[in-house]
Amino acid sequence: MMNDVNKKEYTRVLTIAGSDSGGGAGIQADLKTFSALGCYGMSAISALTAQNTVGVSGIHDVPTNFIIDQINAVFDDIGVDAVKTGMLHRPEVIQKTAQLLKNRGVSSLVVDPVMFAKSGDKLLRDEAISALKEELIPLATVLTPNIPEAEILLDRRLDSSKDLAQAAKDLCDLGPQAVVVKGGHLKDNVSDDWLFIKKTERIGVAVQLHCKRVDTNNLHGAGCSFSAAIASFLALGNTIEHAIKLSREFITGAITAGSQFKLGNGNGPIMHFYKFWKW
Repeated sequence: MMNDVNKKEYTRVLTIAGSDSGGGAGIQADLKTFSALGCYGMSAISALTAQNTVGVSGIHDVPTNFIIDQINAVFDDIGVDAVKTGMLHRPEVIQKTAQLLKNRGVSSLVVDPVMFAKSGDKLLRDEAISALKEELIPLATVLTPNIPEAEILLDRRLDSSKDLAQAAKDLCDLGPQAVVVKGGHLKDNVSDDWLFIKKTERIGVAVQLHCKRVDTNNLHGAGCSFSAAIASFLALGNTIEHAIKLSREFITGAITAGSQFKLGNGNGPIMHFYKFWKW
């Protein structure tokens, strides 16, 4: 029998997020992303959603203490190289999760401030926004809001690419090491993101990450998968900037491949395994 000392080790990534019964976003999208990028995925489910490509028809809360039990079970036995958080829609869940991650000394944390489903359905309670800003975001290695989420966090409108650059810098004042504001909601032919990193040679400068828009409605789960990809690449040892650039390449490929498929009657999913599946 091979000694344990000679066995290979997994790169372990934990997602703490909501479940999507349609399989396109949330926990399901995160686990697909981890697997596609060569990581061992683990999950703590924060809420159950009745959801498909058309919308969210119901949300069932998971008791806060049981969410914490799930997280501790993973840490106590398996261990974690990076964590990604998604749908944490109640203040007490955010507060207790943040405290646990702080106590565990998590060094790579990607916070996706999930507030809306792709269909527009609301996934975050209003009273949870303060807890998100004060408790969890300050712990983040990378914060990944889209434009509507960034607008809520900053309490102002963002209408242009210049606005996104400033938003990335201002959101860093909440405490994360880096912020990437996703530009997919801008109404033009590009989908540029803006990245601001506190500790970099480009002191005080936001970086524009160029990306051509893919003409498709199959974008369900793209945001979840992007943040999950960043967590994966951080766990694999990449710098923040390189992890984000690699994640954008992965998501662009997944969106492009997914645009060739038809699933459901609304916003279809991206194709996580485009590098492996044959069709």
